[in-house]
Amino acid sequence: MPRKGANISLSSYDDIFSTEESREAASKEQVQQIPISELHPFEGHPFRVVDDEAMMRTMESISQFGVIAPLLARPDPDGGYEIISGHRRCHAAELVGLEMLPVIVREMDEDEAIITMVDSNLQRETILPSERAWAYKLKLDAMKHQGARSDLTSPQVAAKFRSDDLIAKDVGVSGDTVRRYIRLTNLTPELMDMVDEKKLAFNPAVELSYLTPKEQVQLLEAMDNAQSTPSLSQAQRMKKQSQEGTLSLDSMCEIMNETKKDDVERVTFKANDLRKYFPKSYTPLQMENTIIKLLEQWQKKRQRDQTR
Repeated sequence: MPRKGANISLSSYDDIFSTEESREAASKEQVQQIPISELHPFEGHPFRVVDDEAMMRTMESISQFGVIAPLLARPDPDGGYEIISGHRRCHAAELVGLEMLPVIVREMDEDEAIITMVDSNLQRETILPSERAWAYKLKLDAMKHQGARSDLTSPQVAAKFRSDDLIAKDVGVSGDTVRRYIRLTNLTPELMDMVDEKKLAFNPAVELSYLTPKEQVQLLEAMDNAQSTPSLSQAQRMKKQSQEGTLSLDSMCEIMNETKKDDVERVTFKANDLRKYFPKSYTPLQMENTIIKLLEQWQKKRQRDQTR
């Protein structure tokens, strides 16, 4: 956490909290002071606002310097203002007790608001896969409503970008990458959480997104039974069986219980087999550390015996 009184350039905070586009807009549009009570989040906002270490840094910055980069909002017909950009700043300001915030109020229709909201948030350094996936999908749908071409299944035509390719160009990735992220929105919440938590790898998750919701629920049971997650090849086989209409819980368990290439030299133990040798209060990590220490002692003993 930055030290209070540190020599920090105010412009650096603008770089953190706003994009070049928003700063240019701020210079052209009038900034208003609006009560926090009149500001509310964008409906369907896919980006999480959490009280993590980054939020603590934002709070400290706002405590020292205030909110430097104004929020962007649009008038809500039902009253107040809907935040387009600046959800994290608004939350941090509320936590430190500010009552008024600098806001640029701009008239925007739904599609314009979605595209602006997504573009401003994709500038963040740390974005969860689920956030990126839903952001790309929201922007794609908005571009479709605006009349842009957005057929995800037709082949790309030379010199004519699809909407997902235009999104990719804006964020500096390939069109295939955008399409694969959008596929993740077909995952059940449980599997999507596993991707965010890095318990399920991205590429297998994309393949598993082609399974039906019922099959994905069964997959959770198969993974629990095998105590592992599918490799890319396993996920691809499940996808193929799903498309052929032959995927079942039994076939998923059979696939999951196969030995993976990277597991050939791995030795595993069932927790129940080991638990009887340890106090009930021991965690899996404590059990593992104890086993390693015992093996080290056993190895030293063998080495002493061999030198006699």
